[in-house]
Amino acid sequence: MKLEKVNPTEDSDGLDHDHHSSAADTPLRADAFELSPDEKIEAIQTKMADILHILGMDLTDDSLKGTPKRVAKMFVNDIFGGLHPDRKPSASTFENKYKYGEMLVEKNITLYSTCEHHLLPIVGKAHVAYISNGTVVGLSKMNRIVDYFAKRPQVQERLTLQIVHELQKVLNTPDVACVIDAKHLCVNSRGIRDVASSTVTAEYGGVFKQEIHKRAFLDYLKIDTEF
Repeated sequence: MKLEKVNPTEDSDGLDHDHHSSAADTPLRADAFELSPDEKIEAIQTKMADILHILGMDLTDDSLKGTPKRVAKMFVNDIFGGLHPDRKPSASTFENKYKYGEMLVEKNITLYSTCEHHLLPIVGKAHVAYISNGTVVGLSKMNRIVDYFAKRPQVQERLTLQIVHELQKVLNTPDVACVIDAKHLCVNSRGIRDVASSTVTAEYGGVFKQEIHKRAFLDYLKIDTEF
């Protein structure tokens, strides 16, 4: 009897759900921004109405008739708004006048993203650290960078890398680290339906690859900062 080779990352639907990405860049077509945001909303609205119709929903109902447009606007302007490069936050840097030489940690950054495999929410916390190479960045800019890269169809590994790479460019230093702990509703609400599990990813750049700095960063995350 011939045995069929099975891909261990395939789900029962026959689709590959391996969460590893082959690159740190979000996979976008060359013509991704030929349509204006308004044109995208109009096109998505039509397609969303078709999907709801196929599912059997009555779009003449008062509660549903506005849903296709609401979803289209949400996709373009909100949860996938980070796809558009024009929305990338400007991150001005400043001279490190205080000569602060230890790591700076911004922890518990609330993160909302969307799993690109099932378009279900990813909800969690990002923790970011860097050691100044002569410049510093405004604290809120780190939150905005996390939010920008989160607002697109994502896998958590790629998101972690993108945050680190962007801050390395902004701060002109390799000494940046990021840890993300998040729940994936594609795991929590479908399939295995494991509501307790979360996914942790990390990227350590520069000196953070050294155990002493990596451990110090992780120890910072244990500090109780509830007020």
